[in-house]
Amino acid sequence: MILANREAINRLSNYRKVLLKLQSLGFRKVYSDNLADALGLTAAQVRKDLSKFHLTGNKKGGYQVDSLIISLNEILGKNEDQKIIIVGCGKLGTALMGYNRFFREGIKVVAGFDTDPAIIKPENSIPIHGMEKIPEVVNRENVKIAIITVPENAAQHVYEILLDCGILGVLNFTPTQLKNTEHCVVHNVNLDMEIENLFYFAVRSQQKSDAEQKASEHSSS
Repeated sequence: MILANREAINRLSNYRKVLLKLQSLGFRKVYSDNLADALGLTAAQVRKDLSKFHLTGNKKGGYQVDSLIISLNEILGKNEDQKIIIVGCGKLGTALMGYNRFFREGIKVVAGFDTDPAIIKPENSIPIHGMEKIPEVVNRENVKIAIITVPENAAQHVYEILLDCGILGVLNFTPTQLKNTEHCVVHNVNLDMEIENLFYFAVRSQQKSDAEQKASEHSSS
């Protein structure tokens, strides 16, 4: 099995999106320069990413668009149903259940789960069940990925339930930092921290810009 870091997988996903666009426009071949220009990368980086997964082209012929899409679909798991569940159906969970890009990307939310009787609605188009139904649905639908949007104090308990069900990947939107296990990969998304980081870099960028402007004004006076 070939292992790659998250940044590399993100680039593969972006290559696939560009290729699908080119395919819709009737392109049959693509060059590393084309993909690089579309994504603000270098052609060398594109070739390195693709060659890591034994996807090779040539300088004159480039890559076949159709075959490259097929290969990337296989690498990214797009050649099979991508079923997910959402645990915690408050405002964020409900918003994710209605996120229309999931459908466009071939991701199917098969069910949501919550502890609030007022929220539980098994008859919905995307059913919302009580927590006790998680093992049954995961097993029946062969679900591998879960999204956690529960209150912070419930995150670890929910994670343990998912591990017991055999879930292989978790996208965690709670402030609790859940840890990878041997059989499950966790992506922790801390929105507070992401916004703090943005403020930090935005302020530093503005300070740098102001300093450069003052230096320019001083040198010209």
